[in-house]
Amino acid sequence: MDYLPIFLKVEDRKCLVAGGGKVATRKVTLLMRAGARITIVSPQLCDELRALLEQGAMTHVAREFQDEDLHDCVLVIAATDAKAVNRRISELANAQRIPVNAVDSPDLCSFIMPSMIDRSPVQIAVSTGGASPVLARLLRSRLESFIPAAYGRLAQLVDDYRDRVKQRFTVPDQRRYFWENILQGRVAELLFAGHEEKARIALEEAIDDTDAHYNDPGEVYLVGAGPGDPDLITFRALRLMQQADVVVYDRLVSEPVLDMVRRDAEIIYAGKARDQHTLSQETINQLLVRLAKEGKRVLRLKGGDPFIFGRGGEEIETLAGEGIPFQVVPGITAASGCASYAGIPLTHRDYAQSCIFVTGHLKDGSVDLDWERLAKPAQTIVFYMGLHSIPAIGRELVAHGLPETTPVALVQQGTTCDQRVYIETLGSMQDLAERETLKPPTIIIVGEVVSLHEKLSWFGMKNKQAAAD
Repeated sequence: MDYLPIFLKVEDRKCLVAGGGKVATRKVTLLMRAGARITIVSPQLCDELRALLEQGAMTHVAREFQDEDLHDCVLVIAATDAKAVNRRISELANAQRIPVNAVDSPDLCSFIMPSMIDRSPVQIAVSTGGASPVLARLLRSRLESFIPAAYGRLAQLVDDYRDRVKQRFTVPDQRRYFWENILQGRVAELLFAGHEEKARIALEEAIDDTDAHYNDPGEVYLVGAGPGDPDLITFRALRLMQQADVVVYDRLVSEPVLDMVRRDAEIIYAGKARDQHTLSQETINQLLVRLAKEGKRVLRLKGGDPFIFGRGGEEIETLAGEGIPFQVVPGITAASGCASYAGIPLTHRDYAQSCIFVTGHLKDGSVDLDWERLAKPAQTIVFYMGLHSIPAIGRELVAHGLPETTPVALVQQGTTCDQRVYIETLGSMQDLAERETLKPPTIIIVGEVVSLHEKLSWFGMKNKQAAAD
């Protein structure tokens, strides 16, 4: 994160704008809406600024910028046509610890002006860190269509009753559950429909309803986070991620996905690597039970799909035995996600009429598979957690009838910007670990469908193809 997103209160405080053109006009307009006391320093003003000046909206100093203009300022905009002047303003402001924005010069800025969606008192800011203001505006326009103007009125209604709700619900979690119920229920719908007075009455009735209880019983959400790309999670998963009190997540949950959970949720890492278990599976099972019995809404977030080599079945067996309510949200499993992003269809009428998912090691760490069943023609095999079993996989599949020339793909960190694809054969994959640095998560795809990778690969520029000898 290159910039800390904050909202700065400048009401009735001195803000300086150096420059008198159309760019300066845009900045002045925003400062006016925030109630700032604006001083603009420029020998000339454009027509738009002159019109604002006539309205008494600002003070104009008709000359070039001078160092003393920064006195008593809480914020500075450098919007002159001279980059050298803008740089000097930036250096002076930074030396005095005054936030400064130099238009079209991110390197001179201590803060940047985002694109904004104004549903006052609701405000949403979109920024690209100065990399592309046009992209920020495009994102803002998309968000505009999803956020009705009525959200501002809804926020104002909530603000009007905050103190009463605090008096009614002294426990913070109860208060949050109450507001979640209000903001997603009848009160909000009445206001969105234009019935503001009815919404106000309904809210007052909800506050005064002493029979209503807002102590949510504990529940566990077993959610598949997909293979890494945050765009692949489901709408239902996102909704539960935003309302959970506690998040218990695995090692394979990508950071961009984890960033989408509720900001104030408690985060507990329960990742497992080979021979390195932060928490044992039994400890995780009991942790979920304990948290739910404390009345928490627990998000159990797992990479891929929780029911495909994710031990989700073991966890909900424990929950069911303890009478804990739970939901299961499927995720895109690594096999389908990573294969798709590598341009490898798992089935194809000309190459494979079946597909088998297997794990590369068992609970005790051994590799004991039905190799005869796996080594069949016109079939795709996907190995999860198979990096340490590469020699055994190649050796056993060849020994049980598959040709050494059978193509193999290893997809590392699939669906992410760090995805790498290695193309081998059963014969050449034996020494791959000596030629390349392989690390989890990596899936192994075996079958003739792998030969389609070169033609169908579409994702990313970092795919690495190691051509088979």
